[in-house]
Amino acid sequence: MSWDLFAWFALSAVGCWAAGSFFAWRDRRLPALGFSVLGLLVYASFIVGFWLALERPPLRTQGETRLWYSFFLPLAGVLVYSRWRYKWILTFTTVLALVFICVNLFKPEIHSKNLMPALQSPWFAPHVIVYMLSYALLGAAALMALYLLFFRRGKETDHEMAMTDNLVYVGLAFLTFGMLFGALWAREAWGTFWGWDPKETWAAITWLCCVLYILFRKARPASVRTALLLLLFTYLCLQMCWWGINYLPSAKATSVHVY
Repeated sequence: MSWDLFAWFALSAVGCWAAGSFFAWRDRRLPALGFSVLGLLVYASFIVGFWLALERPPLRTQGETRLWYSFFLPLAGVLVYSRWRYKWILTFTTVLALVFICVNLFKPEIHSKNLMPALQSPWFAPHVIVYMLSYALLGAAALMALYLLFFRRGKETDHEMAMTDNLVYVGLAFLTFGMLFGALWAREAWGTFWGWDPKETWAAITWLCCVLYILFRKARPASVRTALLLLLFTYLCLQMCWWGINYLPSAKATSVHVY
């Protein structure tokens, strides 16, 4: 399956996600979940087909990681909606996924079948896939933080905060597994588990910020606004870890994560 077909699959998936969002606002849970899951299946079918066509995991370029992120965002939305019935979450994750899809449509990157030797490790695919899932979950938590800070404005409920905390818990768990897989990959590719590469450093900062959020929530459960601001700062650190390091002069010169 070639990249030229991406627009057809992506827009079909977005149409399904939009239909799911529409039914969610009308309190029709089964059609909302049905259309949302159908969109995920359509999008996943392209990823699988593209993977087979490339003869490697589509995880090498920024465009390819955006491909996974725009899949995991609606997946996180479906999980949140099915558990907590928040009508708006499907709309938010659909809009965010559409943003990343549009970036890939208007700025496609070269997708070569070739992988440099360091990326041919069996740990490479699980490392990146698990990371993208954690990014999507933490992105959903950041959306909750924005919603509670600017729409609820001090009227948040314990249930809403518990949902935000749970998203961070699960996101941190996947982030931790991603770092462990990355350490195994680094050991195989470069002979060391951790080298304080700029991307590794920002990954550690993001991980520590997630832990700090959890500890702060346990110690100061009434300081909701401070906790939510810390969560947004954590998500900014995550963005720096994901793509921001590509613009650091030191990373361009020394980072093994900038290809």
